[in-house]
Amino acid sequence: MAASQTRQQIVEAADRLFYERGYEATSFGDIAQAVGLSRGNFYYHFKTKDEILAAVIALRLDATRAMLETWEEGTPLPLERIRSFVHILIMNRAQIMAHGCPVGTLCNELAKLDHAAKGDAAAIFGLFRTWLARQFVALGQTETADALALHVLMRSQGVATLATAFQDEAFLRREVADMEAWLADLPPPSPTLQA
Repeated sequence: MAASQTRQQIVEAADRLFYERGYEATSFGDIAQAVGLSRGNFYYHFKTKDEILAAVIALRLDATRAMLETWEEGTPLPLERIRSFVHILIMNRAQIMAHGCPVGTLCNELAKLDHAAKGDAAAIFGLFRTWLARQFVALGQTETADALALHVLMRSQGVATLATAFQDEAFLRREVADMEAWLADLPPPSPTLQA
């Protein structure tokens, strides 16, 4: 197997383990075992756990960008694109109920550790924030676009956290339906903003 393929397997295994167990609780040995590598071969690809963390964050950033681009290209209406974001909670409900939101859990853990990479991990939320704000601007909500984007992010994080805590899929589905109703009830932009 090529070195680049092995490196990719390591990053994907680390991504899964950091999500399921947490960054701090995952060891080099755990990742090496998940990929089926000896520790010596493992160190050829990564010297430190922080190097792996940086690669995991880069992987998540790339995956987030790709997902947002797919929604941009495949969904012509901004309201439907925002709904695609909200529906992540439904699509990933099993993982969310088992482990929480992958972005939120990593950001929280790195913040608690005061880890140097905490800002890099938060950049994933930044991608969502910017993208959501752009959708609200396209809906004519120019003056409140960023506040609305933060509201959607906040609400989705709260839903993920409580669905994990209470193991309540019905709650998760109700909250997604409520967010959809809230989106449908957004006030139309003022006539001066539409001109």
